[in-house]
Amino acid sequence: MRKSNQIDNTITEGTGDGNYAIEFSKNKNSAAYPTEKAIKVLFVSSGNLKNFDLAPFIKVQGESLVQVGINVTYFKVKGKGSKGYINNIENLRNFIKNNHFDLIHAHFTLSGWVAALSFPKQPLILSLMGTDALGRVKSQWKIAKVFNYLTMLTYLIQPFVKKIIAKSPNIDRHVWIKSKSHILPNGVDLSKFDGKRTDYSEDLNLDHDKKYILFLGKRDDKNKNFQFLKEIESDLAKLNFQLIAPYPVSHPTIIKYLSTVEMVVVCSLQEGSPNVVKEAMASNCKGVFTDVGDIREVVGNTPGYAITSFKKEDLLDNILKVDAMTVCKGRERLIEKKLDTKNIALKLKAIYLDALNI
Repeated sequence: MRKSNQIDNTITEGTGDGNYAIEFSKNKNSAAYPTEKAIKVLFVSSGNLKNFDLAPFIKVQGESLVQVGINVTYFKVKGKGSKGYINNIENLRNFIKNNHFDLIHAHFTLSGWVAALSFPKQPLILSLMGTDALGRVKSQWKIAKVFNYLTMLTYLIQPFVKKIIAKSPNIDRHVWIKSKSHILPNGVDLSKFDGKRTDYSEDLNLDHDKKYILFLGKRDDKNKNFQFLKEIESDLAKLNFQLIAPYPVSHPTIIKYLSTVEMVVVCSLQEGSPNVVKEAMASNCKGVFTDVGDIREVVGNTPGYAITSFKKEDLLDNILKVDAMTVCKGRERLIEKKLDTKNIALKLKAIYLDALNI
């Protein structure tokens, strides 16, 4: 057992066989809710990310729920592939049996199946992340067929869960039991992404004389489509722009990049509600994005941003157009849309209360 350095009062425990890990969060703010019984929620998600113990957006959501009086425990599935998930069904069943939780919240369809097949007595909430509903992109410009195995599993699990949370309308289209459906994107912690545009060039080893365009996706991920941006790299270089794609990078370092660079570019072929867009807006970092997921609705006509087509000439034109903009009001737009972590946490808490008939 070891003390985690991610948040205070968090303990991480690993089993001898390494099949799963448990993380307990102590609710330091329970005194702020003296008349409420603390709701105990078990998050079930993958713990297999190469560079993170837990997906940052899941950890951020858990931390924000703690701030509104929810007690969150994390069950992190270890072991990749179907076998890794199947091996954890009994582990999860035993863990739920030996501990008290009011409800289970699974993130991603495969984690949802682990939870469903453990047959919990508690209500089961499922968050759809994107690829589980939309399918994985196999190659550049080739979107997976609708009824791939992940999508099929997403359709099949719906009778066995109490509530289904989609991050965006395009994901919600794959929820066929509409009485269970809720659309709720992830929020952004405005205290971390402060929008002050502090220059961290020295910390990041960036040249003050260059204009940097940030790409935060995995470069070889076909869906993130880095190759599309690379196609105009030589044109950008002639105009003193330099592309940087630092993945993998820690969340604190992402905060510094978004505070420093000229703009961020998202070239994805498909998305749900990408966090990088909202984090850029919270940082008042300009951006150019493809028209996928909820990006167009989130960005709107906000100064400092542009939506591009998948034509490289259009991408280049929009980068130059955004660079010429003297005002960026991304943070103002984000606050207007109530896409901060606290507002999203309160909405998620309301979904929990409804599932519990409270």
